[in-house]
Amino acid sequence: MSAFREIAPLELTDNVFRLIEQDWMLVTAGNRQSCNAMTASWGGFGILWHRPVAYCVVRPTRLTYELLEAWETFTLSFFPEQYRSALEICGSRSGRDGDKFAEARITPIEDRPGLVYFEEARLVLECRKVYIHDLNPDGFMDPSLADFYPNRDYHRMYIGEITRCLAKVEQAG
Repeated sequence: MSAFREIAPLELTDNVFRLIEQDWMLVTAGNRQSCNAMTASWGGFGILWHRPVAYCVVRPTRLTYELLEAWETFTLSFFPEQYRSALEICGSRSGRDGDKFAEARITPIEDRPGLVYFEEARLVLECRKVYIHDLNPDGFMDPSLADFYPNRDYHRMYIGEITRCLAKVEQAG
């Protein structure tokens, strides 16, 4: 099993715009017996209520949405580029239809109850939900944003306090 070390959120040095939009992330909720992960490229990090937070947005049609509703915690996992195909699988297959983790060849880990992440990840943020908000088209100041919702399936935003950051330990040799 690969080793991770805990780091403080202030130790993160990644460009967060590249990390989310270009590298992508897996949003995971549930426990090892019943979890799902979906690939996401929308979200962010910051400070809110004097706490380090991360946020992600999920459509109500996704299995991950159901699990985010049921659990108080979630994880965001970021991978090295060689796992791009795994992220593509997790973003295009439903967890309702089979074991996409096996298909993607990634290994779920749950070392704390209700916080599943992946052995192959290079960075993991464990989060505790502190706020949810349903996006409402009445709030779109730019009318073109409605184009993202032809089915009117507006995202729910989940803001989570970052409770633990794990960074992959570089292996010597």
